[in-house]
Amino acid sequence: MATEVRVPTLGESVTEATVATWFKKPGDQVAVDDMLCELETDKVTVEVPSPVAGTLAEIVAAEGATVNAEALLAQINEGAAASAPAPAAATPAESTAAPAAQTIAVMVPVLGESVSEATVSTWYKAPGDTVAQDEMLCELETDKVSVEVPAPAAGVLGQILAAEGSTVQAGGQLAVIGGEISSAAAPAQASVSAAAANSHDVEDAPSAKKLMSEAGLSRDEVTASGKDNRVMKQDVQKALAATQAATQAAAAPQAAPIPPATPIRAAVSTDDAAREERVKMTRLRQTIARRLKDSQNTAAMLTTYNEVDMTEVMALRNEYKDLFLKKHGVKLGFMSFFTVACCHALREVPEVNSEIDGADIVYKNFVHMGIAAGTPTGLVVPVIRDADSMSFAEIEKAIAEKGARARDGKLSMAEMQGGTFTISNGGVYGSLMSSPILNPPQSGILGMHKIQDRPMAINGEVVIRPMMYLALSYDHRVVDGKGAVTFLVRVKEALEDPRRLLMDL
Repeated sequence: MATEVRVPTLGESVTEATVATWFKKPGDQVAVDDMLCELETDKVTVEVPSPVAGTLAEIVAAEGATVNAEALLAQINEGAAASAPAPAAATPAESTAAPAAQTIAVMVPVLGESVSEATVSTWYKAPGDTVAQDEMLCELETDKVSVEVPAPAAGVLGQILAAEGSTVQAGGQLAVIGGEISSAAAPAQASVSAAAANSHDVEDAPSAKKLMSEAGLSRDEVTASGKDNRVMKQDVQKALAATQAATQAAAAPQAAPIPPATPIRAAVSTDDAAREERVKMTRLRQTIARRLKDSQNTAAMLTTYNEVDMTEVMALRNEYKDLFLKKHGVKLGFMSFFTVACCHALREVPEVNSEIDGADIVYKNFVHMGIAAGTPTGLVVPVIRDADSMSFAEIEKAIAEKGARARDGKLSMAEMQGGTFTISNGGVYGSLMSSPILNPPQSGILGMHKIQDRPMAINGEVVIRPMMYLALSYDHRVVDGKGAVTFLVRVKEALEDPRRLLMDL
């Protein structure tokens, strides 16, 4: 029976890839998860493993070909995979030897859409430890979530191929269950990679070869960063940038010597250094830093402010919170009021619920509400899908469930993607006022803050009211000031008179 090998999921907004290298040829025997080929997209390199054991019958997409998502790459005739060549003749002593122990590979699981690598955070088992099926072996850390790796079968953990702190690719091998117990497998693997790096028979990425040809660069002028010393497109781009910088520096007129710049980190005395603690940033924290800076560099971000009198919302909540909890099994909080109010306002000002895609504006006729949540490892934004069609109780249940999963590090990548608008509540930490940063590619984010009693002029009299500052940060490229102010005013009106939400006013 023939099994089709197709292009895997390439990631959000990625529709095509280039076949960079085939590691197998027609007629070769392959085992399950044997690496068949490597695809190159604009952002990442994707390895394609064999879905079954058998014989590679036909390669449909040759090296250098451009393929779309789910396109057919090859076909495999199912059957026994190749094994190591048998010796010509076994001696009597060999014939009585015990058969080799069966080994089972522990592979990197699916990491999520557009995620191609992870860092090995913690190994819970050591070589020689007995493990049960589904027992936790190690934990991987990606840009957004932690992924636990269970044992695929019961046995004894043999070799650990990826030590703590190492970076592993999606579909790569982490360890072996069974076989000879050895902890020296990782160095051995490194020596193999080093040997491959010294080989000149490696096929560079097609896009890299094309760019080198157009720029007139030789392979020796480019530092390779790809697998087995393959030159990738970004390597050529770095080499071109370095050449251009060197040319500009040589052409610049000689000026008076410039004193060295003040280092970012000032000199630290020996006594102070002994009292410091240096901790490597987690991948999550690095991703947060990069995305926030990208947001500042890309969007024309502006913030508008208003304040809301929370008297009516607080009174309504106090009146019905016990009945709400008894009927729905969840507490009535403020977030459901703000979520419903934002959905109401987004219908009137749809540009706040849109995003820019090239030269197009994409308007969302639905609301996938992102609710920012603080966790011990950093800020994450789980998404409540179709929040505009949910009741107060459904929203509160979704917020409670996703908040608990976020704190436990159990959120999946899918649960944090696809948001169209975000609400961030800094008030739970005591923030009185702030300017939230956009969560790209979204065009708007609402910042909630601390409820504080303040004197207000009501009907000519000064009274004390529970007030909250609201902040809307928006992308001025797609949202005009009038739309931003209108949105915030509609949220304010809905919260100060919740009856407006019932009558769609």
